[in-house]
Amino acid sequence: MRAVVTGGGGFVGRAIVERLVERGDGVRIIARGNYPDLARVGVECIRGDVADFATVRSAVEGADVVFHAAAKVGYWGQPADFERANVLGTCNIVQACQDGGVRRLVHTSTPAVVAQQRPLEGLDETVPYPAVTLCEYQRTKIIAEKAVLAANGRGGLATIALRPHNIWGPGDPHFIPRLAQRARGRRLNQIGDGRNRVDVTYIDNAAEAHLLAADKLRAGAAVGGRAYFVSQGEPVLLWPFFNRMLKGLDLPLFAKRVPYSLARNLGQALEAIYRILPQLGEPPLTRFLAVQLGESHYFDISRVRADLGYAPRIGIEEGLERTFAHYRTHSPL
Repeated sequence: MRAVVTGGGGFVGRAIVERLVERGDGVRIIARGNYPDLARVGVECIRGDVADFATVRSAVEGADVVFHAAAKVGYWGQPADFERANVLGTCNIVQACQDGGVRRLVHTSTPAVVAQQRPLEGLDETVPYPAVTLCEYQRTKIIAEKAVLAANGRGGLATIALRPHNIWGPGDPHFIPRLAQRARGRRLNQIGDGRNRVDVTYIDNAAEAHLLAADKLRAGAAVGGRAYFVSQGEPVLLWPFFNRMLKGLDLPLFAKRVPYSLARNLGQALEAIYRILPQLGEPPLTRFLAVQLGESHYFDISRVRADLGYAPRIGIEEGLERTFAHYRTHSPL
């Protein structure tokens, strides 16, 4: 199989690349950085931006499948930056696949596309997109997912969207570093009563789901045009999970508790202030972040198990031990 991975140097993209290489597939990546370690194992590296159509169109030439993992992630930032990366970039990928005769497109989406200011407990993929979005990341990822799913069946292209939740593991550039930074600065405050349950996904399991999706599309399974939640399949109590991770990384535990309603209102107020005074940078709390840290949000993964044959091979405890070992020996926080 000849695969192209956008964002192939990133956390999820690199994990997909490594598994493709392991099983002998030809791999090309589109990334904004240089990755000589990937080039040494036979990966063709194209330096470029998915927002540039010419780069994308050239990169997908001759590909059997494209894994679109490139995205701008975060709960704060300029709308134009999210539009460029998540909307224009995804539309370019879709168009390039159709123009270039690519048959399969696996899109890395997120459960954030259905996030709301209420608990989401055990819901499946029939849960609708919200009428009101909480941040630019959520808004633009909704547009991107819709574009990918709408393209299914057009020009011979089969598409699928995966929604892995709270991805973590060795080399994580977002979840664990942010947790560590706040813990070290004594700015990690528990939001809510600590009883909210959330889905998490170990990085190897997230990558495996992408390969399963591509293989099912290649086999002609009736999975095109669908979105799938992906997780460990066992939601965790978020704040005890944080504590388990902090202890394993020798970091201080959270400092105090903040009522959820207060955190949400404070997040809204801080958003208004930081919009008026953009020179302040990124607010320490937003409505989206308060929802993610204070509400329950976990999903039924029966569909991805049944349709794609997905099963999390690496359990939470094994994943934690692998993560602790990595940060102790290779990349101390």
